[in-house]
Amino acid sequence: MPTKSKFADIEIPDIDTWTLLFERSQKSFCDDKVILHDTISSRAYTYDHIRGSSIGFGQALRQAWNWRKGDVLAIYSPNDVDYATIVFGTHWAAGVVTTANPGYTVDELAHQLVNSRAKAIVTQAPLLETTLAAARKAGVPRDRVILMGPDTVDTTVLHFTALPGFRVHDSNEHAQRPYEINPSEDLSFLVYSSGTTGKPKGVMLTHRNIVANVLQTDRANDGYITCGDGTTGSGDRTIGFLPLFHIYGLTGVLHYSLYAGIEVFIQASFSLPTFLNLVQKHRITYNNVVPRIILALAKDPSVANYDLSSLKMLISAAAPLTKDLVDLLYARLKIPVKQAFGLSETSPATHGQLWDEWDLGIGSIGRPVVNVETKIVDISTLAELPANGVGELWVRGPNVFKGYLNNEKATREALTRDGWFRTGDVGYIDERGLCFITDRIKELVKVNGFQVAPAELEGLLTSHPKVKDAAVIGVSSKALATELPRAYVVLDAGVEKSNETAEEIANWLSERVAKHKRLRGGVRFIDAVASSATGKILRRELKALAAKEQDVKPKL
Repeated sequence: MPTKSKFADIEIPDIDTWTLLFERSQKSFCDDKVILHDTISSRAYTYDHIRGSSIGFGQALRQAWNWRKGDVLAIYSPNDVDYATIVFGTHWAAGVVTTANPGYTVDELAHQLVNSRAKAIVTQAPLLETTLAAARKAGVPRDRVILMGPDTVDTTVLHFTALPGFRVHDSNEHAQRPYEINPSEDLSFLVYSSGTTGKPKGVMLTHRNIVANVLQTDRANDGYITCGDGTTGSGDRTIGFLPLFHIYGLTGVLHYSLYAGIEVFIQASFSLPTFLNLVQKHRITYNNVVPRIILALAKDPSVANYDLSSLKMLISAAAPLTKDLVDLLYARLKIPVKQAFGLSETSPATHGQLWDEWDLGIGSIGRPVVNVETKIVDISTLAELPANGVGELWVRGPNVFKGYLNNEKATREALTRDGWFRTGDVGYIDERGLCFITDRIKELVKVNGFQVAPAELEGLLTSHPKVKDAAVIGVSSKALATELPRAYVVLDAGVEKSNETAEEIANWLSERVAKHKRLRGGVRFIDAVASSATGKILRRELKALAAKEQDVKPKL
């Protein structure tokens, strides 16, 4: 029998994300409560301001660009308090948001713009040059590139607040939405997840997917996270450094904070000193993190200079977390850590340790969230396995995505006819109902929660004039608590196998990919890439080769 949550299922209302967040008849906090704080400027937005500015942006989209239902808006930006207005304004106007990694190169961004058929792009001033180049390549007109954030530049590119028709609406104003939404069919987001074929795939998330996962998360946090007495400055507080272009930050931080009335201090990107200072200064009570941050908190000497006593829990996801690391942090700071699990295709949360079970089965991803069924199946026979049987994790629930954009083959391979999603992760469920992940079927390299497709890097490497063949695998770095991409390269005849050649190849690739895709696991030279009769790279042989090294010293 499939494993389910310890709690009873909840009702998932047939509504879209805007209705869930901004048209509730009841909520436990006031409209004038500050939800989003900027940490580098004086900008601070109340719930009511976010609602009013989102309506204004949605109306501006209609007036400036004749926005239609289903039109796609791309966001290419680091975290910013304006992110909410752009996302929810697009949803108000019945548009779809596609979020792009701000570390993408021109080609990587252009691919996503073309694949998603983005009608317009929102970025920040420091990224404008890359954005305009990608827009030209993708055929997006210059006048559909606009800015968000505090910085402006002297150019014809407008800040979103300067679009014709934009104004912040008062809480008493009623603005009729232009289109009706079918929550189960209409898309809210196109997030991009790398596949083993190399190019990232568009993950189609419906409004129902996101609504379900926000409510599933809220049920998991019930009684442990609160908005307090509902007034400004009270209740739980968290730091929003998780990338908002990533589904972990998008649902777990942006949507959840507006639903639950949680104050979020937005950080453009993670910095340990800044994080520690914010925890101490604002008495942060809990935070979503990734394992490398737990590693820093457990080992960095500077941590001892800060008062972190306000933290009651850390929630780790996006990459595997070991029991040793949890124990190490708790021994030093007495801060509990609970692990959660999810994927872009599941909006993302499917599992999590309960707050009062964080020390039960440390190393486990916990139990399924409400309304989610899980099972472990034999990889060969697809038969469901009993407790402790190792196989592939399958999940089913209202948060499971609609499919991959314009990729029926990949959708059929991922989703069964009766709604089960094949995660590609190998693990087991013990007799207590706790799930453990032990390996991955997929060949993706997971760098701090971001997926890197070996085939994409291999395709680039083999275009280098000195490279004859190449294979990429992920190697573990204890220093960074993550996997890192490593290339095994076959050089053309006469090319010297030297450190200089390895650095040349690594630097060459770095100029063509986002930071998390760089070969920080190193470049190694081999005589031939082992492959099967059908030409499939035998990565297990390379992994065996890598395993002979005690640990990976990451490249900067």
